[in-house]
Amino acid sequence: MRNRNYDLTPSVPAEGVLTKGWEAVLHTLQAAMAGRRICVIECYQGVYMEELAAHLPLSGFDHIIKADDFYKSEVDIRQMTQPWVTDDRLFGRRAPFSYADFLDTEKVTELQQLLHRWTGTVLVYGHGAYCIAPEADLVVYADMARWEIQQRSRRKEIKGLGVNNKDEEPSRQYKRGYFVDWIVCDQLKKRLLPRADFWMDTHTAECPKMITGETLRSGLKATAHRPFRVVPFFDPAPWGGQWMKEVCGLDPSQSNYGWCFDCVPEENSLYLKVDGELFEMPANNLVFYQTRALLGAPVESRFGEDFPIRFDFLDTMGGGNLSLQVHPTTQYIRDTFGIYYTQDESYYLLDAEPGATVYLGLKTGVNPQEMIDELNRAQETGGAFDVEKFVNKWPAAKHDHYLIPNGTVHCSGAGAMVLEISATPSIFTFKLYDWGRMGLDGRPRPINIAHGSQVIQWERQTDLIQQDFVNAVRPIASGEGWREESTGLHENEFIETRRHWFSVPVLHPAGHGVNVLNLVEGEEAVVESPTGAFEPFVVHYAETFIVPAAAGAYTIRPYGASEGKECGTIKAYVRFRQ
Repeated sequence: MRNRNYDLTPSVPAEGVLTKGWEAVLHTLQAAMAGRRICVIECYQGVYMEELAAHLPLSGFDHIIKADDFYKSEVDIRQMTQPWVTDDRLFGRRAPFSYADFLDTEKVTELQQLLHRWTGTVLVYGHGAYCIAPEADLVVYADMARWEIQQRSRRKEIKGLGVNNKDEEPSRQYKRGYFVDWIVCDQLKKRLLPRADFWMDTHTAECPKMITGETLRSGLKATAHRPFRVVPFFDPAPWGGQWMKEVCGLDPSQSNYGWCFDCVPEENSLYLKVDGELFEMPANNLVFYQTRALLGAPVESRFGEDFPIRFDFLDTMGGGNLSLQVHPTTQYIRDTFGIYYTQDESYYLLDAEPGATVYLGLKTGVNPQEMIDELNRAQETGGAFDVEKFVNKWPAAKHDHYLIPNGTVHCSGAGAMVLEISATPSIFTFKLYDWGRMGLDGRPRPINIAHGSQVIQWERQTDLIQQDFVNAVRPIASGEGWREESTGLHENEFIETRRHWFSVPVLHPAGHGVNVLNLVEGEEAVVESPTGAFEPFVVHYAETFIVPAAAGAYTIRPYGASEGKECGTIKAYVRFRQ
């Protein structure tokens, strides 16, 4: 049955004034420039430069400068970035660049000399504008979340930093963003979050929204001290199912939805509700600006300005099997891609059809060379690979939990609704076999047997998997009307998961850093502070929510239609003690 309460647009209230539309935005900037001379509009990659170029001449500035005109040549930038972008369709290597590497020093120096001599007001806009005019009197940041960047890439509407790559396939555009452009943009954004005078939401074409930097910062600070949700997004997949359509109230005309990212701050948006309007920004802004309040000091010490826990949905109810896959070991991801921790994960079954399965771990006695040879043969000939000859196939039921530390061969079978609880690195899936099907673009999806063969942990065979990786549930504590269980994760993984069943308020103590939870059973529950530190926060079935470290201890109890009934949550946090 559809969960009619599932909130597709969660938001956090913030005090302030919101300006909407180009006319109002430019009028506000004109007023703010009184007595000032240089304004910078810094832009994240993916902002429509043509839209800015069309409207900014109406701003009344005496001189308007586009930052992109001061870049090195595209030939030079492609040559500089190629070792990091690589020729691979999916994978590159984390680049060490900043905007200084993209800008032509001689051109920038000449412009800066002109800026000192010019009379009248000056506007510098675009990618790296602040680096060109760091002495700006007024700083505006035009922001963009990665999910919208992906949509614009698919429509071939945007370019990379200093390169015209809009006609490349979306996976290659995403790769350049992930390994190069977004690293460069984020470095500067971190410097400007405490500094910017205004912040712009540019996610809707021809309809910018703008708030003051003070409103932005106070809103982020408030968010870091209360439970909240990021904005979920949904996407079809070759194996996608039908469960999320019903439960989350999605567009029924779509053929399927396979993915939902509902807690990946690198990818998701965060909404502030300002002046009655939703103001959208990347959720990563919160991670960058309120790192310690959000994560807690021990998690920040370990992961810096990275949010380490990811929750997402994989829907194969009425769909097909995921690709057979494996994730890199920690050393391999460091050596090969320059990423310092890897994608450990687990599958928690929110729901399952009769006969649903999970493929996990290798059969006892498997011959590694034989398996790799047969995978390569299937890839080369287009023939079938006998998955069940080599990989265990486990029956899957609602509330089962399967643990998948890096190096473990796995995939969800058809008929399962998976809540994937994992570490955050998000693109490092080595597909070994994809059941002979095409991607949604009509092309074969990339297969990565060469990478995968380097990281498979061949000792993870049937008996070990059954003992340590399947439903490793352990009672922790209980009381009248509640009980707590540990469901993992594996000792090799840094995430601990705890499941609570409760029909009365249950206390979650402070001290574990940031918590990420999902209401896995029950229609509604309410999160409350025993000390009144934040307003009560209502969550609904299947919604993922975040409780920052700074929120302190909290309770969860059944609410509304669930009062008097048993509810369940699954909670993840960074494990520091066994």
